[in-house]
Amino acid sequence: MNEQQTAYRIKQMLNRGLDLDPGKVARLREARERALARQRTKALAPFLAWADNVTGGWDGPSFVLSRVVLPTALVIFSLVAISQWRETQQATEIEEIDAAVLTGDLPLDAYLDKGFDAWLRRSSQ
Repeated sequence: MNEQQTAYRIKQMLNRGLDLDPGKVARLREARERALARQRTKALAPFLAWADNVTGGWDGPSFVLSRVVLPTALVIFSLVAISQWRETQQATEIEEIDAAVLTGDLPLDAYLDKGFDAWLRRSSQ
């Protein structure tokens, strides 16, 4: 006898069942369905919890918050931070140039002289 024949015989025996009143059969069926539902929920719960944490859910305010608002706020914050950093860098460079001009040996009028620029070019060659 092969597996299919054995399975068929077992199925036939189970289908005959016991002679139980309909109330007991209904309670057994309900208990079985509840047990199967709990087993499915427990088996899927860790995966669904992980997937929900990663995706932020697929509906409701948490979806909008995690998929739209937070990335937009992050981009805006980054752009503002980069802009502030660039302005600080430019201000630092201007301060360094001003300090070098003011502490240099040349008078300020020398920098305003039109011939000074030509003299600098000739002397650097």
